Amino acid sequence: MRWLPWNAQTFARARAEDKPVLLSIAAFWSESCHEMDRTTYAESGVVDRIQDQFIPIRVDADRRPDIADRYSLGGLPTTAFLTVDGAVIGGGTFVAIDRMPSVLDRVLDAWRSGHLEHAAVTAAATPAAATETMDPEALAAVVFDSFDREHGGFGTAPKFPLAAPVSLALALYRHSPDDRLSQIVQSTLDAIGWGALYDEGDGGVYRCAETAAWQQPHREKLLDVNATMLRVFLDAAETLNVEKYRERANDILRYVQTWLANQADGGWGGSQRAPEHRDAAGAVDSTLYTGANAAMASAALRAAELFDDSGLGEFAIRSLERIVVGTYRPGGGVGHDIGYPPRIRGLLEDQIAMAAANLDAHDATGNIVYEMMAQELLHYAIRTMWDEEHGGFFDRSMLEHADRIGRLQDRLKPFVTNCEAARVLRRAAVTSGDHDFGERATATVAAMAPLAPLQGPLAAHYLLALGESSAPSR
Repeated sequence: MRWLPWNAQTFARARAEDKPVLLSIAAFWSESCHEMDRTTYAESGVVDRIQDQFIPIRVDADRRPDIADRYSLGGLPTTAFLTVDGAVIGGGTFVAIDRMPSVLDRVLDAWRSGHLEHAAVTAAATPAAATETMDPEALAAVVFDSFDREHGGFGTAPKFPLAAPVSLALALYRHSPDDRLSQIVQSTLDAIGWGALYDEGDGGVYRCAETAAWQQPHREKLLDVNATMLRVFLDAAETLNVEKYRERANDILRYVQTWLANQADGGWGGSQRAPEHRDAAGAVDSTLYTGANAAMASAALRAAELFDDSGLGEFAIRSLERIVVGTYRPGGGVGHDIGYPPRIRGLLEDQIAMAAANLDAHDATGNIVYEMMAQELLHYAIRTMWDEEHGGFFDRSMLEHADRIGRLQDRLKPFVTNCEAARVLRRAAVTSGDHDFGERATATVAAMAPLAPLQGPLAAHYLLALGESSAPSR
């Protein structure tokens, strides 16, 4: 396949040639994506037909999360068919080689007849926001009701290693020790760290498991997953005084530093494919994604403190500085990655994660430059992504992007990232004495309140932000 990039020129070509767009969203680490490339997109008849009758666009989900968030139709790979204006005609996920010809027929028939609503399966509607908020105690019950008492963890199949509910249980336990909270933490971490989701050979946590019992793991490893799990194992070790959690945290750190770290220059690659699909180099995506590197820098600084490892702390600072030097633009925040162009800028998640990491660096070193960088990134997010009408942040700055095509014109307000933004704003208010940061934190939490009851175990992010937003600023 000769894939084209997502840009205005490609959509202009689709309009000029009067052809529908085939949008393929894939990721380096996803075996299903590579399988579709090896089969469906390698069959000459299918390839020739797509090249002749469609405008094929390939988007990397890690490098363009804003597109993936808006166009994903149930997972990766996503196979979406769009109009020349970027509206969704229909689509789905993996399309097998024997099904693709009939799918293409349906799309083309609808395109030529103008009956686009009959082309294919359409994306599910976005759920409406809740009309009423829940008090914190009732919302905590929603979070912990999703705890799997038999197998540990939260939710059902497929099972993901969700860190926020565990962090909430630890936070509540520190405030008021309770055996039930301790059991939730230990049951979950034992299942993740000593079951099929953990790689006992190289170390590290796999992305997810196919079953509720943590079996049939998807054995790719992502930096952001391992960064968050490193942090939660460290917090559990300290809070519950369980030595094996310290040891497992050290094993995760060993994996990350061995396979994902760039020891020469600093920074961590974004992911590694499953063991059965690795090459001699380990099949690591060496792209340095800003948000994931910020999360890993924060976790590494925490590990350096608890393990009394000055070398690790120095590597974390060097990695953080590499991202800043490589992506920061004065007045324009940080970019999304250090990798291959084109690089996207102005994503909320990157600004918030890097602001948090810089505050952690300031705590670790006392260097005021890191505190100033954190404040600068928060000011940039407020200036370019703040919702003046309802409070909270949109997911990307409209000032940075010339590709506002189709659903990219929609302004999304991501729940988890806004909750994390509220926590970082509160920290910045305390360290700087800037009351505006505190007021924005309070407004962000208020904006997320109606959404929290719909989030299941992810409502833990809101409760963590709510607890911190009630703390007084200096």
